[in-house]
Amino acid sequence: MSSQGATEFWAEIEMLSNLRHCHIVSLIGYCNHGENMILIYEYMPNGSLEDHLHKLGTPLSWLQRLNICIGAGRGLHYLHTGTGIEFGVIHRDVKSSNILLNETWAAKISDFGLSKIGPTNQPSTYVNTHVKGTFGYLDPNYFTTGRLTRKSDVYAFGVVLFEVLCRKRAVDRHLDEDQLGLAIWAQDKINEGNLRSIVDSDIRDQISQKSLKDFVRISKRCLHNHPKQRPTMAEVIVCLESILTLQEKVNSSQKPGFRTIFGKMSNMLPFPSTQENSANNDQMIPSNSNGKTAIASRRFLDCSKVPSDFKIPNPGLKVYTFADLKKATSNFSHDLLLGEGAFGKVFLGWVNQKTFAPSSCGVGIPVAVKRRSALSSQGHAEWFAEVRILGRLAHSNIISLLGYCSDDHECLLVYEYMQNCSFDRFLRNNPRLNATPLSWGTRLAILMGVARGLAYLHSSKEQIIYNNVKSSSILLNQEFDAKLGDFKLARFGPDLTQTHVTTRVVGTGSFIAPEYIRTGHLSVKSDIYSFGALLLETITGKKAVDIMRDYEPQDLTHWTSLILQKRRRLKEKVDPCMLNYPEEGVFECFTLALRCLAYKPKDRPSSEEVLLSLERICATL
Repeated sequence: MSSQGATEFWAEIEMLSNLRHCHIVSLIGYCNHGENMILIYEYMPNGSLEDHLHKLGTPLSWLQRLNICIGAGRGLHYLHTGTGIEFGVIHRDVKSSNILLNETWAAKISDFGLSKIGPTNQPSTYVNTHVKGTFGYLDPNYFTTGRLTRKSDVYAFGVVLFEVLCRKRAVDRHLDEDQLGLAIWAQDKINEGNLRSIVDSDIRDQISQKSLKDFVRISKRCLHNHPKQRPTMAEVIVCLESILTLQEKVNSSQKPGFRTIFGKMSNMLPFPSTQENSANNDQMIPSNSNGKTAIASRRFLDCSKVPSDFKIPNPGLKVYTFADLKKATSNFSHDLLLGEGAFGKVFLGWVNQKTFAPSSCGVGIPVAVKRRSALSSQGHAEWFAEVRILGRLAHSNIISLLGYCSDDHECLLVYEYMQNCSFDRFLRNNPRLNATPLSWGTRLAILMGVARGLAYLHSSKEQIIYNNVKSSSILLNQEFDAKLGDFKLARFGPDLTQTHVTTRVVGTGSFIAPEYIRTGHLSVKSDIYSFGALLLETITGKKAVDIMRDYEPQDLTHWTSLILQKRRRLKEKVDPCMLNYPEEGVFECFTLALRCLAYKPKDRPSSEEVLLSLERICATL
């Protein structure tokens, strides 16, 4: 039932078989037998750093914590530059649960299932890859661009450093909506001058003021928005070792009654209890006869296959056999290939107009048949999400799912056919498309269609978060009516005031709400933020990621504000392919985009408000 499979299994073997270091966990062997994939490591009797910080409440001293951080840092430095092979390793999932501790509490880096290889002699070289990792530790720059560098590991390590200092989880659900992530919360407190308030109460009387300031300084540098401004792991290690030496000198002081400034104020400072920082987890921690803790990790997947008690959400959905869809697509003929994505290939098929039964090519009505590739990184979970959510929706601005197939290892979905494919094809000035550029009126109508679809999702009984607002997910029929497609990332929400939180990255996107990048914190307002980026794409004709090439994610609002302040720059930013547009209407759309892109979710408009604003703009045409 694991969400990880053969890819991660072989990646772990490939990486660890080439790596030998005292701060890297050793892989002893493996077994690949039938459906069983087993890895054998050296035993780490003290479990993970996460266990002791958040689950067991182990009284780790400040010096112990520093030594653990230094050991983990040395392991990462070895991966980045000292492997002795031509290419270094980017871990891509640095977090406290992947820092294991042996019998002497020495730290070792583990879990290389997501690791990537990159050149060691080019610090700025990146690897283009699907975004994977764990929210709370995820480098925002990597998330928005897909460009993975060693500095992404440095960012995650900075979060670990604050985790060690504060004894708070990287994503703490007890913090408010705007400060759910430890990285932002800690930096906000520091910037407000409340440095002492973030220190774990267990160590506040052990840490010297100078050690604390130096530790916080290097931690903040690791979290810098610009990867090039972050230190290397070598620099981090030097700083941590200097802090350790300084603290040991302070501790060796023979002055009677020596106490730090934080020790003197210990009874005056409010600190959360350890219990407040704990959260539900998926690990069991039994104790053995020697009193040591044995850790048995378990990973879960929401759904990896169709459950035996699965009920079709819409009785009107047709259940196809694989043979049916082979017939409908002329055995998945290459001539009928419409496109290809992360899930697999999409083929043109033909079915009976009334019964949706498969028919021969050219007979009946056309449909789009999406077939999961055997090599796809996406599987049953994404397929099931489409059937479970999209199968119960009916709206003129939502793509219609007509049926599905689940035969043996084959997963297929059958949709209504959208003749003009996706919106992004008309925003890139693609010469191969040979299409007339979309007018302002058509673009506005498409935006209103998207807003209607979102309003329907957000106000429906089950209140659905679409989580995939981008031009490539908006499909266009022959009349250029817009329909939301690709629901594999959609989530049910209990109500509009609450959110969905996930710890593992579930997809990629050119521009995603900042709270999601930091923490995996999802709400309907996350869709509104993405809609703001879509507005800018529609006006400028450029990809959101291209618009952001010279800006950090949180500065997108600044970019938009500058245009609104200097209206003479408006014409410079509008898509040159769009002729005869009303300047006032475009200006109002920029204004609406700025509202949608508000940093705090509560400051963004609702989908209904967005729709009303667009309708008012359209009325002036």
